Amino acid sequence: MKVTQIRSFPVKDEAGRNYFIVRVDTDAGIHGLGEVGIGWWGKAIAEAVSHLSELVIGADPWETERLWQDMYRASFFPADKVYTCAISAIDIALWDIKGKSVKMPVYKLLGGPVRPKVVCYPHTQGHTVDELVENCKKAVGAGWKFVRWGQPETHGQFETRAGKLEPVKSMRIAVEQMRRVREAVGPDIQMTLDVHTRLDPAHVIAMCRDLEEFKPFFIEDPVRSENPATYKLIRQHVNLPIAAGEQWASKWPFRQVIEEDLIDYARIDLCIVGGLTEALKITHWAETHYIDIVPHNPLGPVSAAACVALCMASTNVGVQEMPRRPGSYAQKLFPKQIEWKEGFAWCPDAPGLGVEFDIAEAERSRSVPGGFAPRLTRDDGAFTNW
Repeated sequence: MKVTQIRSFPVKDEAGRNYFIVRVDTDAGIHGLGEVGIGWWGKAIAEAVSHLSELVIGADPWETERLWQDMYRASFFPADKVYTCAISAIDIALWDIKGKSVKMPVYKLLGGPVRPKVVCYPHTQGHTVDELVENCKKAVGAGWKFVRWGQPETHGQFETRAGKLEPVKSMRIAVEQMRRVREAVGPDIQMTLDVHTRLDPAHVIAMCRDLEEFKPFFIEDPVRSENPATYKLIRQHVNLPIAAGEQWASKWPFRQVIEEDLIDYARIDLCIVGGLTEALKITHWAETHYIDIVPHNPLGPVSAAACVALCMASTNVGVQEMPRRPGSYAQKLFPKQIEWKEGFAWCPDAPGLGVEFDIAEAERSRSVPGGFAPRLTRDDGAFTNW
C-alpha cells in the first residue's frame, strides 16, 4: 500500500465554523483524514502540506515514525508551527489509514483501551456573568460533568472581535464568575478557567490566590507560551493545578515543564504538536511524572476523534476538551462522528478514527483560510493576547 494523493480542504459548515481537513489517499482505495490546528495560518499551511507531500506520496502509510522524522527534519532546520500543523494533519490521516487497513480502530493501534469512554468539558462562555452562570447550568443539565470559560474581557464585553481587557478589572470579574458558577453548579461539578495567556505572571499569581477557595480543576495557560521557564515562577506562587501546552509545536517545549514538574496537566494539541506520533511520546513522557494529559481540541470532528482515541489508550488522562457535543454540528460535512453521552465521549469500534468526511459537500463548502484572531487591547491602547 502506497500513498497516492494528499489534498487540503479548508471548509466552512452551515453555522459558519471553519475547519481545515487534510485527506490522504492510497492505491489500496483507503483514505485517511487529518485536521490542521491553526486555521488562521491556513494559506501558509496549505503550501506546507503541498511541500511535505513530496516526501509522503509514494511512501508506505504504516511508516509513520520514519515519515514524521522526514517531514520534521528533512529541510535541516526543524519544522516550525506552520509545518508542524501540516505534519499533524498528515500524520493523523496516516494513522486513520493504518486503522482502516487492518479493520481496527486507531485507539487499539495505540495500545488498546484503558477506558471505554473519556470525560469531557464543553465551552460554556457567556457575554455577562449572569449568562455564563445560565450556560453552565444548561451544560450540567445536559449531562456534562465539567464547565469551562475564558479569562473575561472588561467593560461589559466578553469574547468579541475587538474587546478590552484591563488585567485588574478582568481578575475581579473572574473571581466573581467562579464564585457565582460554584454556587450555581455545586461542589461536584468541575470548573476550569482558561486564562488564554492574557495575563502577566504577577496578575495571575494574585488572581489564583483569590480563586483557591472555589477549587477549580485547573487554571489553563496562565501565561504566554514563548518561555516555558516562566512556569517555574508560576509554580512557586500558585497553589492551584496548572494546565499548559496548547501552543507548543513538538515534544521539545514540553521538556522543561515535564522534567521539572512545573505543570499538572499537559495541554497537547494533536493538530499542532505533530499528530498522534508526537502526542503519544509526550503522553508517555508525562506519565513518568504523573502529569495527566488534557488534549487541546477547539476544532472539528477529526481533531476530536484523534484526541479521544489517544485518551482511550492512555492511562494518564485528566479530561478532554470538547467545545460542543459530537454529532450536534457540521453533520453535512461529517455525517459520521464519534459518540457522546452524559459528558463522556468515545470512538466507535470501527476501523480508523470513526469519522467520515463528505467530499462533495466539502467542495461546495470550501472557504478561504486565513485572517487573524480577535483583537484585545488594554485601557492604554496596548495590544494583549486574545
